[in-house]
Amino acid sequence: MASLAWLLIPLFAAIGAAVWGGWAARDRTAGDISELAGYARFREAMDGPDRDGSPAAHSGSDRV
Repeated sequence: MASLAWLLIPLFAAIGAAVWGGWAARDRTAGDISELAGYARFREAMDGPDRDGSPAAHSGSDRV
């Protein structure tokens, strides 16, 4: 019975390695499209028409 337990340990390790390898090699590009679209919207918002490049507009104070 002890020899059977020692033979099952590598078997479980091989199954675990196969599961982990399959999980690590999965295709993860499905979410990239929406993330890239969100980043493009962010860039458009940052480069919007209200940015004139003047430092006073970006300082946050209206006082003189």
